[in-house]
Amino acid sequence: MKIWLEDKEIEVPAGTTLKQLADEHASEYPSDVIMAKVDGVVQEFYHLVEDGTHIRLCTISDNDGMRVYERGVTMLVLKAIHEILPPDKVESVKVEFTLYTGHFCRILGGVDLDQELLNLIEEKMRQYVEEDIVFQKRVIRTRDAKELFGFLNMDSKVSLTKYRRNSRMTVYELGEYTDYYFGAMPYSTGILKHFGLRLYMDGFVFVLPSKNEPEKVQEFNVSKKFFYTMQYTNDWIEMMGVSNVGELNDVIVRGEFTELMSTQEALHEKKIGDIAEEIVKNKAHIVTIAGPSSSGKTTFSYRLSTQLKTLGVNPHPIGLDDYFVNREDTPKDEDGNYDFECIEAIDTAQFQEDMKGLLAGKEIQLPTYNFITGKRQYDKPILQIGGNDILVIEGIHGLNDKLTQGIPENEKYKIYISALTTLNLDDHNRIPTTDGRLIRRIIRDARTRGNTAQRTIAMWDSVRRGEEKNIFPFQEKADVIFNSALIYELAAMKLYADPVLFQVPQDSEEYSEAQRLLKFLDYFLPVDPHYVPLNSVLREFIGGGILLG
Repeated sequence: MKIWLEDKEIEVPAGTTLKQLADEHASEYPSDVIMAKVDGVVQEFYHLVEDGTHIRLCTISDNDGMRVYERGVTMLVLKAIHEILPPDKVESVKVEFTLYTGHFCRILGGVDLDQELLNLIEEKMRQYVEEDIVFQKRVIRTRDAKELFGFLNMDSKVSLTKYRRNSRMTVYELGEYTDYYFGAMPYSTGILKHFGLRLYMDGFVFVLPSKNEPEKVQEFNVSKKFFYTMQYTNDWIEMMGVSNVGELNDVIVRGEFTELMSTQEALHEKKIGDIAEEIVKNKAHIVTIAGPSSSGKTTFSYRLSTQLKTLGVNPHPIGLDDYFVNREDTPKDEDGNYDFECIEAIDTAQFQEDMKGLLAGKEIQLPTYNFITGKRQYDKPILQIGGNDILVIEGIHGLNDKLTQGIPENEKYKIYISALTTLNLDDHNRIPTTDGRLIRRIIRDARTRGNTAQRTIAMWDSVRRGEEKNIFPFQEKADVIFNSALIYELAAMKLYADPVLFQVPQDSEEYSEAQRLLKFLDYFLPVDPHYVPLNSVLREFIGGGILLG
């Protein structure tokens, strides 16, 4: 048979599997090959190579490859715990959320987790790697899967299968351990060589390599502030009885969605009000708001300003984009394109001079950046502030000390905002925070910028690299972290996301990602987005709000 492997045409014998193809060409790749894309669709290695197809072999340096690796290690963790601990001691094992480089897990039940037990779990996992056990895939009827998960006491999976429209479902077996995972799995355990387990708080984390260094386990460093933000959200959704998608669907079916939505929005308003009180209490005059793409920074700044007004102070919004250097002075990235996301693209010297002048009571005319001409212009009214005024500054560099250098620390209050979802598909399949933000951005870009989902997906890796360089390293500088994720948002965004994702062409690089997101959204029952409050963060993306339109 003739096929295209990457960008070259080759011949392979009929009956060749993707695994055999990968083994034959393994030396051509910088690290282990873990899965393949066949005509743009992710496929596991047991599939046969078909004549005339275009095949791309992927390592964990690829997003899809990293997801496969993560799912494989997750199953290793769960199988090891299942074999080491007696069933009467374990109520359930939950893979709850990501803490920077670590995936936080808890063992619920009568288990005293200590370093000795964690070492046993890790040793057992490494034994599986040495044995190179094949992941066995079985496709069974959905109703049989529901019975199987009930027998295995996997209640969150029973709840998930209840609303599955497809009559069949895939389960994986690793020896005698059986589970369900959303997405492809590795061929065998032998490729999962790099991982580490660490005790943390009331659970543990498993840590994986990075895409940039696929053969080196990352360091695990996380602040308690970030953990407590995630844990607070996790505890709240468990208190509401909606810690997974199946339980969210239950709420929708029972007609209790609007009550859940109203409660979540009230929690947001309370948290924003608490932050406003803290700002006034600290007598700060400069508030900086920073966070990754599609976190809802603009809506948050409006709502924070409203809360500040209720406390008798006057907020003045300032956008960092207005301090861009002239376009011809903008630094360029390694591809020769303007890098608008680096801090050198901001005229920090002028910004600091203006902020210091305002704090000193001077009259200052702030700039407006003209994105058409690529230059700053001065057409705003003169601004002068007093003791009752607060400058609310929104921009990706808000937490970077280079931005506010020379401004007294007691004058500043820094806020980090991100959509940190802790709602998961089930106990073992987490929903990555980046997926929620990507879906938000796809919808907003299609509505406000005329961008296709294909274009937004194509840009996403570049956006993420900018975040990792310019935003995430400065999270620890924040005085407070605000979680803008909404427990119901994916159910409300489904009706907007599906049509634009279906438009991604099958012959494009972005097709497999669009299909992954569509399959993921398929687990959610849709809700009428007209019920979303007009001042909700979600309105920044779906439109129709009273703050941004």
